[in-house]
Amino acid sequence: MRHITLISLAMFLSLAGCSKEADPKAGPDGASATVVLQVAPEDLIAVRSNSLASGPTITGSIQPERKADLRAEVSAVVLQVLKESGDAVRRGDVLVRLDETAIRDNLNSAEDNARSAVQALDQAQRNLQRLKTLRDSGMASLQALDEAEVRRNGAQSELSASNARTVSARQQLQRTLVRAPFDGVISERKVSAGDTASIGKELLKVVDPTSMRFAGRISTDKVSQVKVGQAVHFRINGYANQDFRGTVMRLDPSANDVTRQVEVLVSFGDAAQPRVAGLYAEGNIETTKVSALTLPESVVVKAGDKTSVWRIKERKLSKVDLVLGPRDARTGDYEVRSGLSEGETVLRTPSSNFKDGQTVELASAKPASTASAARSDSVVRP
Repeated sequence: MRHITLISLAMFLSLAGCSKEADPKAGPDGASATVVLQVAPEDLIAVRSNSLASGPTITGSIQPERKADLRAEVSAVVLQVLKESGDAVRRGDVLVRLDETAIRDNLNSAEDNARSAVQALDQAQRNLQRLKTLRDSGMASLQALDEAEVRRNGAQSELSASNARTVSARQQLQRTLVRAPFDGVISERKVSAGDTASIGKELLKVVDPTSMRFAGRISTDKVSQVKVGQAVHFRINGYANQDFRGTVMRLDPSANDVTRQVEVLVSFGDAAQPRVAGLYAEGNIETTKVSALTLPESVVVKAGDKTSVWRIKERKLSKVDLVLGPRDARTGDYEVRSGLSEGETVLRTPSSNFKDGQTVELASAKPASTASAARSDSVVRP
């Protein structure tokens, strides 16, 4: 029995020795050694003081300043629609043709009446002149002269009315051709060939894509902070990776009765602008600017209601709790109110493998020829 116990003890000591030799991180006393954290210069970011802008939130949509709803000005059948949605147009281009048959007949009739009125007026004028001559020689009565003058005046009135009808018919004829009012793009087509277009019926919509502006709304309790000329930083749905900047160009003098919000118009100025109307946009009006420590969101570790970063100080890694302020809408950086000082260094990419108190070693710069190939491996390695 004792022999079996000694054999078991020998086997246990032998396995323990093998286990100790197999652990490369074990120290002389059997404890695990601390892993040195190697980092590259691009893995570090220094805490700096930057200008932090803040202000009221503005939401709305992108709308063109120049837009037109083209409607029928005469009742006629649509013969041809020459442009489709999305087509570019130039000022004066014919977009829709309406049936002109009835209107042209009215024009011909008005012109015939005008010619007859000219002849009638000419005849009445000659008759009046003749009666005046006879009246001077005593061969015509005063009543006959008055009647001739009345007929002349009536012929003159009829001519004026005929000319007016001719001009109206000619204008109606011109309105059978619906033209583009300015250079732009067809945003919506409402009719097709064969439709009956009554007066006021919408035919097409034309917008000028170079006149886009941000039509936004702000809360009424922020109105006192907003002034014409202030900078606006915003993003547009559909342009997720692009930041836009504009300037407040007008503030509506009255609030909406339902939403209790005030409309603010923001111009793009010389900045690039989207070519599509109706896109949702959201941003901030920069009413105040302060100098503060800022950090990008990517370096911050969030756990519940706590936020922290991994700081490197004296070649040691430590987890530091932070108190963050508002987020800068322009850059996406957060204001650091406490926890760090200007000039301190933090890791750009946090990892769950980091240990508080871990030793940090700065890796030497790699040759330019191998930098791109090793970039994927230069991420922080525990």
